Amino acid sequence: MTFVNHKHAPAYLSAISFFEAFIVPIPPDFFLIPMSIAAKHKAWFYAFLTSLFSVLGGLFGYLIGVFLYESVGLWIIDLYGMEEHFDSLQTWYVEYGIWMIFAAGFLPIPYKVFTIASGVFAMALLPFLIGSIIGRSTRFFLVSAICYWASDSVLRIMEKFGSTAMILTSIVLVIGFVYWTLQ
Repeated sequence: MTFVNHKHAPAYLSAISFFEAFIVPIPPDFFLIPMSIAAKHKAWFYAFLTSLFSVLGGLFGYLIGVFLYESVGLWIIDLYGMEEHFDSLQTWYVEYGIWMIFAAGFLPIPYKVFTIASGVFAMALLPFLIGSIIGRSTRFFLVSAICYWASDSVLRIMEKFGSTAMILTSIVLVIGFVYWTLQ
């Protein structure tokens, strides 16, 4: 909670949101939640910042897929252990298109893989942006809404179980990610 009151906290949130969309494995929710609780009156602003910079980062990931896949994109895909499953994504893009981007933007799956794949598989930019804007905004505004309306309850839970909850959440995310990549 000390971090969230820092004068540069919104800039840090924006940077994490941007880089998470194409490389960093830390979800911006870990910063958005305490910031939205600590400054309830700014919860919507923080959701907007997180959404905006996440979509801009997603656009950067898309451009990596278009122009730098062989060097940077392939390295990122390998980093997340997705090289075996990456080619099968192309079939999904043909069949589901914008719905894949929406789901990747909303669900806790590696959005970054889908941003790069969108560029590699030449998904049209407008559907990519629409899916990203709707998926990411829905997710982050929902998180901020929960923090806004239930901030006292969420704060009590964080104070009581904060460290344990963060550790358990991290473990679940890692297990989920490993399980998903092995499918």
